[in-house]
Amino acid sequence: MKSARMNRLFGTSGNCFDVAIDHGMFNEHSFLAGIENMQKAIQIIADAKPDAIQLPPGTAKILQSIAGKDRPALVLRTDIANVYGNPLPKALFSEVIDRPVEQALVLDAACVVVNLLMLPDQPEVYRACVRNVNALKRECEIYGMPLMVEPLVMQDNAKGAYMVDGSIDKILPLVRQAAELGADIIKADPCDNVEEYHRVIEIAQGLPVLVRGGGRVADRDILTRTKTLMQQGARGIVYGRNVIQHPDPRGMTSALMAIVHEGASVDAAHANIANGSH
Repeated sequence: MKSARMNRLFGTSGNCFDVAIDHGMFNEHSFLAGIENMQKAIQIIADAKPDAIQLPPGTAKILQSIAGKDRPALVLRTDIANVYGNPLPKALFSEVIDRPVEQALVLDAACVVVNLLMLPDQPEVYRACVRNVNALKRECEIYGMPLMVEPLVMQDNAKGAYMVDGSIDKILPLVRQAAELGADIIKADPCDNVEEYHRVIEIAQGLPVLVRGGGRVADRDILTRTKTLMQQGARGIVYGRNVIQHPDPRGMTSALMAIVHEGASVDAAHANIANGSH
């Protein structure tokens, strides 16, 4: 039942903090910082009790082997792409794992997530992503599995690997397309001016929007941005590197949970971080 799985993600506050630890799926050395030992990384984050942890099939079992009923929900990464290298490979792809929703059910996932990538001058990758979303949507409806779509507008990789384009005029139509393709949850980038993020919320047509964290930034910067995004109408966040690469990932998780679920101030949230600086 889709609503039951959604409730596992959004909890009593109606908001969600999903910690992304799925970076190893993309075959990039730089993505492995902080998650070299997945058993340790997952246990540390699970102990901090975010609402969900986002993982690929191979390491999802580590989370689901944790005893007890209060472990974070599983968001299953279902696609692989080779679009993050610099320089880009000669041939690009975006592929979905085999029988993704069946794998999600076996792993007791609360949700599946898939990319909708828009790269400069790479229409075939975009087309592959549209196909992936379309194929997943029907399977998700049959099995009652929530579908999280991740519309990402990317910059030219020559500027640096994994660089997102924060232009709101590019983000809006891709977010709307994700909604029209049947997403249950939108996972979108912040725009350059986060004070405009209410426009992204509006264009998503009532769907819950979770905001990506992107690259590592100073503690107060990420907390301040999160506070503003929640005030703009976001229903939560999906952060990875700002948590797993932090010296105190448990404290950073607690700080972000305080903002997402309790509406805490930046100062009050920052007090959760051990030896918090920046």
